[in-house]
Amino acid sequence: MADDNQTSGEDSGKPTTDMEALMDVEVEITAVLGTSMMPISQILKLGRGAVVELNRSVGEDIEVHANNRAVAKGEVIVVDDRLGVTMTEIIKTVV
Repeated sequence: MADDNQTSGEDSGKPTTDMEALMDVEVEITAVLGTSMMPISQILKLGRGAVVELNRSVGEDIEVHANNRAVAKGEVIVVDDRLGVTMTEIIKTVV
């Protein structure tokens, strides 16, 4: 009889534990630089080169979301010619 954490069909090449089965699940990661509230009339007036002031200061940590849920805080970094985020704090949530 198989253990509760293992799936049947060990010869199928599929993960053998519940946790391993989750490792291939993809989630959308979003780095939130900041937010701003403005009326639609002001949004419609925005054009190329317009500046939208965000609620964060220079050097302040940004939020990292996984499927729209905050999971970490981090700092923006440059990797070659791309932007990245280095994690400074993992947000633990109680489910």
